[in-house]
Amino acid sequence: MAGVTVSPFPTPSLSRDLQNETSMPTLIHSLVGQKSSVLSLAATDQYIFSGSQAEDILVWNKDTFTLKATLSGHEGAVMALEVAKEKEWLFSSSGDSTVRVWSTKTLKPLYVLKPYLEDGAGDIFSLAWLPSMQTIFIGCQNTSLQWFSFSNDAPSQAESVTSTDVAPSSSSGTSTPLSSSYTRQAHKFFDSYPRFERRPADLNARNGTPRPTGRGTPDSGHSEDVPPSMQLNIPSINVIDPAHFGYIYCMTLLTGTGDGITRLATGSGDEGIKLWKCLPGGPEFEHEFTFDRGAILSIVAKGDTIYAGCQDGYVKVVDLETKTLIRTIIVEEGVDILSISLLNSDMFTCAANGCVKRWSSSFDCIASWRGHSGIALSSIVTQRGQGFYLVTGGNDSSIKIWDILPSSRTVSQELQSSPCFGPTAADVLTHALSKFVAIPSVSSEPSRKEDCRQTAIWLRKCLGQLGAHTSLLPTGEGNNPLVLATFQGTLGGHRKPRVLFYGHYDVISAPPHGWNSDPFTVTGKNGYLYGRGVTDNKGPILAVACAAADLLSRRALGLDLVMLIEGEEECGSIGFGDAVRKHKDAIGEVDAILVSNSTWITDDRPCITYGLRGVVHCNIEIASQLPDLHSGIEGGGVVEPMVDMVKLLASLTDNQNKVLIPQFYDTVREQTEKEKDLYGLLSEITHKPASSLAARWREPSLTIHTIEISGPKNATVIPGSVKAQVSLRIVPDQDLQTIIDALTEYLRSAYQTFQSPNKIQIIVDHSADWWLGSLDDPWFKALENAVKEEWGEEPLRIREGGSIPSVPWLEKEFGCHALHLPMGQGSDQAHLPNERISLINLNKGKSVVERFLTKTADEQFLTHLRNAN
Repeated sequence: MAGVTVSPFPTPSLSRDLQNETSMPTLIHSLVGQKSSVLSLAATDQYIFSGSQAEDILVWNKDTFTLKATLSGHEGAVMALEVAKEKEWLFSSSGDSTVRVWSTKTLKPLYVLKPYLEDGAGDIFSLAWLPSMQTIFIGCQNTSLQWFSFSNDAPSQAESVTSTDVAPSSSSGTSTPLSSSYTRQAHKFFDSYPRFERRPADLNARNGTPRPTGRGTPDSGHSEDVPPSMQLNIPSINVIDPAHFGYIYCMTLLTGTGDGITRLATGSGDEGIKLWKCLPGGPEFEHEFTFDRGAILSIVAKGDTIYAGCQDGYVKVVDLETKTLIRTIIVEEGVDILSISLLNSDMFTCAANGCVKRWSSSFDCIASWRGHSGIALSSIVTQRGQGFYLVTGGNDSSIKIWDILPSSRTVSQELQSSPCFGPTAADVLTHALSKFVAIPSVSSEPSRKEDCRQTAIWLRKCLGQLGAHTSLLPTGEGNNPLVLATFQGTLGGHRKPRVLFYGHYDVISAPPHGWNSDPFTVTGKNGYLYGRGVTDNKGPILAVACAAADLLSRRALGLDLVMLIEGEEECGSIGFGDAVRKHKDAIGEVDAILVSNSTWITDDRPCITYGLRGVVHCNIEIASQLPDLHSGIEGGGVVEPMVDMVKLLASLTDNQNKVLIPQFYDTVREQTEKEKDLYGLLSEITHKPASSLAARWREPSLTIHTIEISGPKNATVIPGSVKAQVSLRIVPDQDLQTIIDALTEYLRSAYQTFQSPNKIQIIVDHSADWWLGSLDDPWFKALENAVKEEWGEEPLRIREGGSIPSVPWLEKEFGCHALHLPMGQGSDQAHLPNERISLINLNKGKSVVERFLTKTADEQFLTHLRNAN
């Protein structure tokens, strides 16, 4: 797979400073054993191990904080430590180009593992142990990735490889050197710290300088303190060279991925992260992320998320599922991030200025303190009893033991670490809805970007638990992903229909003023659930999903339900169309589209929506070449942009609010007698004039939304520029592009008649087509009958004056009809304070969907459908 270059987020940092006393650690002990930098750390239940620049490993008792032992044998700085818990082993790697294996029980040496091309491998910066394959991975200075298996055939493997002069296997599938005399082509990142003069991560690596001769070095005759039978060599077939174009400074394993495949992530001085599938034959390259913030110096992972510490104070957060950069955390610009550790969903960063910071799951800084008087080089989180220690090491020769408490669990953390509904929940739908609403997925607020991503992750996990096959689909850099979930129906003797449900997990903002309860806490009162998104659109999404899940559990789902849930609907569905086209094969064929994104016309009569108006949003700016002026000095002497704007806007409509754009009404579809009868019926029910309903639903309109001026906005200033926002609502059979062209042409020609010296700019920044359902379509009839059977009365056929851009677009893209089932009541307050949905409507909406899915999978319906086509 080709590498993808990911651009960083702009500064300043979006992370909030939310430091509090409960998140600050307590320093409970300091350990100083040698006057030497602490380059690496590891821990077991009994011991803390520290690797030093002085070539030793110090073993500290976890209970008494006393020095238990010193493990000697390396002839270079101890760069990395890794514990194999199930084997009671400790791996250590060094600047002497060896990996040593120690017993964590007896603290005795077990093996010395030498990389392929021992002289050329250089410092071994990083280690990762994979228990399921009994394999140790090592990252080398010479840019190679190497590995060795300690499975049952390890001794024969070790004995058969007695020299590093081994020819590569033709079946290895890797690029390996031919002999120990092999010399690699020089690269700009090799033998020097990438791009920069400072070398914080490799202060103790030799970086191409001659390695000192001594016991245990390649230049001293390979004298060792373990018997020859326990000296192991990595064969050439276990080498990928080069794996990167820079030192492999760090690596981590990802074991909690959705597909069950363990992956190795490696970070390098070439400014990139590579993903490798861990397969029996060795690592297989899968993907590369490249950045432009210097070397990747530290890396950790949790689930599908990778956190990478970079030069110059940045942490890159990468989503494995969508292969996209989801956040750039600016820890402290210009200060390298040398170590990262995780506790649950909290992240700890250690920097070259000695500062340690704690970050919440939403990437807010919740604690910051001076951890070391010099450089903070290493860190681990280890459990002790019921508590946790953060252990940090620095070049001030000290190890600091910090007592840390898991921070108060945020909503995102709770949802990620627990099922979407608990075993005690009597009602899966309402319980899941309470969790769904609790994440403030406000797509219009940059500070909520991570909340939106967490919502997508949670929704994917929830739908997966309900029985769907799920994935996240990227929609472009900085945009919220799509959630794709497919409930697969039971196999039958005929092709299963496929219904696509479209919805959105993002919500509009909810300022607390006007709310009677917390908008992001579902509150039940008098048969209603209150909270932002309960009716628009989180409630309907879960009602549809639970309907499919119930049918699936009864083996009664006879069709495929594909749920496509976006996270940018409230912001104009940014990136939606391109993402759907790119992943159309994953979505599959579609026979009908179901939407539930509106409300009834009243509170007591079920409805089906069969029409939406389209929309054209236009921004107009009129500006002079002059700054803002004082009206007492310049008034009457200049042509004012505000006067031009008022005249231009006034020219758009007449005294009866009819739009004056030429031919604007020429293609508007005539009202039929059946429609007139329908509006008469609706008028009786709603007590609103039929003409008013028709004007809002089936007639085009023009609205002037805002007028903004430059300057201080007081009564003595002539603004130098004036901006206005105008929209048109369009209806069948107006052509969207024709209306856009007519609007812009009318504005320009009208403005020319003013003969004003001021300049005008016209931008149409958003548009969506109208939609009208087919009332005679078999799918519509099936939905209408489902509503009638559940509610015991005929549903009203209504239209909406608003727009849902994705509905007509999906119809055209998949070549099938769309259906719109409103679940909420007319008083649900969507987009307003105290948004709500009736429990009766929510549960009956779920039942209507069950009936609809059952009807449309029935053989009789399918036969009728085939005959109709």
